[in-house]
Amino acid sequence: MALRNYIRIEVVQAVKKQDSALVREVRAHDVPTWWRDAKLGIFVHWTPASVPAFAPNGEEIGELLGAGRKDALAYSPYTEWYENSLRFPNSPVAKHHKATYGDKPYRDFTKDWEEGLANWDPAEWATRFAATGARYIVFVTKHHDGYCLWPSDVKNPHVPGLFSKRDVVGELADAVRAKGMRFGVYYSGGLDWTFNPHPIGRVSDLAVGQPRGEYVEYADAQVRELIDRYQPSVLWNDISWPGDTVALARLLRDYYKALPDGVVNDRFMPYSRLWAAVKSRPGRLAIDKIALKSAKADKGIVPPKPPLFDVRTPEYATFEHIEKTPWECVRGIDKSFGYNRDSVEADFLTHSDLLWMVIDIASKNGNLLLNVGPRGEDATIADEQIVRLDWLAQFRTTLEAALVGTRPWVVPQSANEGPVEIRYTARDRSVFAFVRGLEQSSQVCLSEVSSTATTVVRDAAGAEIAWKMTDDGLVIDSESRVDPAIPMVIEMVDVTAW
Repeated sequence: MALRNYIRIEVVQAVKKQDSALVREVRAHDVPTWWRDAKLGIFVHWTPASVPAFAPNGEEIGELLGAGRKDALAYSPYTEWYENSLRFPNSPVAKHHKATYGDKPYRDFTKDWEEGLANWDPAEWATRFAATGARYIVFVTKHHDGYCLWPSDVKNPHVPGLFSKRDVVGELADAVRAKGMRFGVYYSGGLDWTFNPHPIGRVSDLAVGQPRGEYVEYADAQVRELIDRYQPSVLWNDISWPGDTVALARLLRDYYKALPDGVVNDRFMPYSRLWAAVKSRPGRLAIDKIALKSAKADKGIVPPKPPLFDVRTPEYATFEHIEKTPWECVRGIDKSFGYNRDSVEADFLTHSDLLWMVIDIASKNGNLLLNVGPRGEDATIADEQIVRLDWLAQFRTTLEAALVGTRPWVVPQSANEGPVEIRYTARDRSVFAFVRGLEQSSQVCLSEVSSTATTVVRDAAGAEIAWKMTDDGLVIDSESRVDPAIPMVIEMVDVTAW
């Protein structure tokens, strides 16, 4: 063997070993305790699309994708997908836009959005978010339309100056941290319509629409800029990642070095040669078939697991069982992430469902990342969303007493549920039971719970309440239900699983 060939082989093998070590190093990162303890975070989608603020509101995303409709994403209920929906001439968005704005280009909404900043009060937002008991905020810094909410030094080669001259990201980060919350950033790594405007109708179009070429370095540079400037506690990517696994590992290694207790979501699916197969006709048919089956089964979107991530992020979907891997349900207060001015009361979460969602997710090792979509024209939060934030604020005492810092108990819920639903969490010597469906004073039987010689049972206010052990389980005299929307909370000290 020629010496130069031997040296080349040795160098290639050394690089592969180094790359493998790098990937293992990133995979070894643990999800920090602060994130596991949080249980509630606030997502914020606020883009130029929040000026027209329109999307069809008949179906949630899981229902839409599960119906098998051709070009389903042209009918997306997400207003932040407005520009994509415009590319389909017969879509509801295209018809609405023509009737309302004529031939106005989508990018002209950027000016309207920036004028709305004159009314923006980031401190007021942070105060309202903190009142809910949320421990972290994830802010959309660049969505699929390519508009950056910070004055980026990374130049967009296709649309120069497509960024806010005001440092919106920095101002909100300061306001959020001043209220004792952690600040995270969302970045659309998988799509940027200034680099690749391919219309996204089917799930398989996401592979065709992923930019390559110069976008690979652009996205990497922008995320590094966000890390350096804002030190985000959460790095939340969307759709996929244009770089390969090794390049991604380098990025995440550097992120963890800068923020050792940072958190990375599960949407950094890196580019590989398989993408070429996915773009073929057979590959696209297979992807669409898998996506249809998944949407029907999950009732929402559950991203595939990438090689490198910390936490799972099902979208408009929850898991049925306790998950070993920490996760967060991401969803809007209504059927959209961005503000939809056409949403009606029936589109929004009810009081009971919102509170129970936080409890149910926590019982299965998850957090709720609930989205707020402010208005684009005046930078305010709509009344319907404020009402839901206020419901969470009223629930904050329970959140902090019986959910924050807890872990799943041996079972998440009662095995014999009927009209009355029960969920469990645990912390130290305490097990917390949450009961929904009691409309009047009655007894509650916790069939999964057994007492011990030192058992104590308390209500939400900390007062001891009467209980007895029966052959069916631990029975508690419940309090009178003044508001059926508010779950009953029971703390049990020194109990065991039945």
